[in-house]
Amino acid sequence: MIELKEITTKKGMKAFVKFPFSLYKKNPYWVPPIINDEVKNLDKNINPVFKHAEAHYFLAYQNNKIVGRVAAIINWNEVKGQQIKKMRFGWFDVVDDLEVSKVLLNKVNEIGKQHQLQFIEGPAGFSNLDKVGVLTEGFEHIGTMITWYNHSYYKTHLEKLGYVKAKEWLENYMLYKNIDPNDFNRLSKIVAKRYQLKTLRFTKTKQILEYADKMFDLFNLSYENLASFVPISEEQKKYFKEKFIGLINPEYIVFIADKNDELVCFAITMPSFSKALQKANGKLFPFGFYHLLKAKKQSKDVIFYLIGIHPEYQNKGVTAMIFEQYYTIFGERGIKKLIRTPELEENTAIKQLWKHMQPVTHKRRRTYKKDIV
Repeated sequence: MIELKEITTKKGMKAFVKFPFSLYKKNPYWVPPIINDEVKNLDKNINPVFKHAEAHYFLAYQNNKIVGRVAAIINWNEVKGQQIKKMRFGWFDVVDDLEVSKVLLNKVNEIGKQHQLQFIEGPAGFSNLDKVGVLTEGFEHIGTMITWYNHSYYKTHLEKLGYVKAKEWLENYMLYKNIDPNDFNRLSKIVAKRYQLKTLRFTKTKQILEYADKMFDLFNLSYENLASFVPISEEQKKYFKEKFIGLINPEYIVFIADKNDELVCFAITMPSFSKALQKANGKLFPFGFYHLLKAKKQSKDVIFYLIGIHPEYQNKGVTAMIFEQYYTIFGERGIKKLIRTPELEENTAIKQLWKHMQPVTHKRRRTYKKDIV
């Protein structure tokens, strides 16, 4: 018999966060979160997303042992502001038992029904800056700190329970040695002169913070037409600045501005912390912080985390200026591999950015949906 418990205590939340540590024990591709950071991220009193969202956390037990977890999420900006009657589910992890998945997802359906929502979709986080999707291809590649990893049977469970593909994401990598800089170096100079643009480079985190709010505004503007996009709020801007900016090498952030110092394009890359997080195994102390600091300075893999372009400058070659800078920076750092975070399959504009860099699609992931009954 499977027993379902809603998590309402700190002790329960730690158990919720730590369940994947046993599920993926000794798996060389799973990247664990820092436990305390993950607990804070799910805390309704800390994460500002809960000003316009709500979540219920559940653990499934069998013979007094945890066998599954799920977060049932409603983003009210999405439901009320965009009139998308969607019930989200995320932080979905289960043993290979279809009945466990059924019990967990039935609870999500029940909550959606209580709120008169129309369909369930997931796995997805609270907003567009959270992790998303079930991995369907690429199980033999190490994950990143900003993606979920899962066993191959997740897809099978969802499809057997009547869930169908909602959206698909692709993940790509590019080898630095295969990139020919001639095209974007040439185009960069033409674009900069034609539109009177300049590149902003940084050496200190403090310098970045002066532009951070403008960057998030540009991010909202860049992606507002994509399916399921929910804008980042003022509170979330503050939260993400505090949570992530310190992890990023200042020189890995590049902005392009016009003659009036208004941002027209930005890109954020960060060192890969995957192996460092595996060594940390969920804890910053006593040695986890050391592993992360070492990766920040020495990692030869970088993650393209975010890129945003003002709609007026899209398809005008502005990103050539970004790539010219990164090619120089990464060459100086001895970077070997550039890894793209998940990109929506339907986002043809973003695909065009990478076509000259010989990208290799090494992972696919998708969200699944089902009508609420």
